[in-house]
Amino acid sequence: MASNQKLVSKMTPEDKIFYRELGQRIAKYRKVQNLTQVQLAKMLGIAQQTMAHYEGGSLRIAVALLKPVSEALEVSVENLLNETPIETKKKPGPSSKLQQQIEKIQRLPRTKQKFVMEMLDTVIQQAS
Repeated sequence: MASNQKLVSKMTPEDKIFYRELGQRIAKYRKVQNLTQVQLAKMLGIAQQTMAHYEGGSLRIAVALLKPVSEALEVSVENLLNETPIETKKKPGPSSKLQQQIEKIQRLPRTKQKFVMEMLDTVIQQAS
């Protein structure tokens, strides 16, 4: 058992950077959704302290938890795992709301996606 704990607690320098940046992205998206750590932790069924460790990068987040986190934060798993450091990203501009809506539409069933696309086509044609 002691050897398992040693394996779990050891992180390479690259791992530390990855989990710290992942935690920063989770915190950023959590704040965009106006959620506290307590609220997000409750949604995920984990302790607030665990959420704080995930956001601080001191604890590895389980792979199985990535999808529930992305759904709670209304962001794709791909965006959570994007390894571009937050500091180097441009601040979201006016299109960020549009991008969030596109991501929500992508999660809809195909029939509803088709309906939304038809509505958009109609509005765009009328505007032209």
